[in-house]
Amino acid sequence: MTDPADLTAGRARADELLRRLADDEAGADAFLAELTEVRDLAFVGAGLTAIARSEGRQLPPAQRAQAATRQVHLGALRDRSRTDPAGLRFWLRRAAEEVQLLRRLREAADRLAG
Repeated sequence: MTDPADLTAGRARADELLRRLADDEAGADAFLAELTEVRDLAFVGAGLTAIARSEGRQLPPAQRAQAATRQVHLGALRDRSRTDPAGLRFWLRRAAEEVQLLRRLREAADRLAG
């Protein structure tokens, strides 16, 4: 059984990655470089996936469908890198960029809706 503390730590690290990516891309890369264990990387990914799915559900239908497709592609990227920390860091970076994209799409949709 997964320790809830691992899930909490993964979500906190996902939030930290998103914060750093928004502020300084080099800082985000440095943060990812500190994560060396596959298990830790996987829990950060779980946090990012939860955030992306939650944010994606708030989009208009067509954008939501596109976001779901991108999640499938990110899952395939993750699967190809299951035991490779460098590959998982690349996946996490792309997953964090996806969350940023979803947030920009949501902001645009809100502006258009008035």
